[in-house]
Amino acid sequence: MTLAPTLTTLDALKAGQSATVIHLAPSQGHGGDGADVSRRLMELGFVPGERIRMLKRGLPGGPVAVKVGQSTFALRRFEAALVSIQPE
Repeated sequence: MTLAPTLTTLDALKAGQSATVIHLAPSQGHGGDGADVSRRLMELGFVPGERIRMLKRGLPGGPVAVKVGQSTFALRRFEAALVSIQPE
């Protein structure tokens, strides 16, 4: 019996853990067009199949630092919550 891979969102990933991006959801209720936030994340490299690593988590509810390729980005928690991932 094979277990299905566990999916979660980037905001739940622990510091030091790596994961693969599975899907980006549109933003709801954070002002502006929700598609704009998802499009910005994709432009930064958060695309399905991309490997990412959580570098640092701020205070509860604060930003997170994430490495994508050779770049490091700070994301607000609600942005990180839009990125569905499969932890490694």
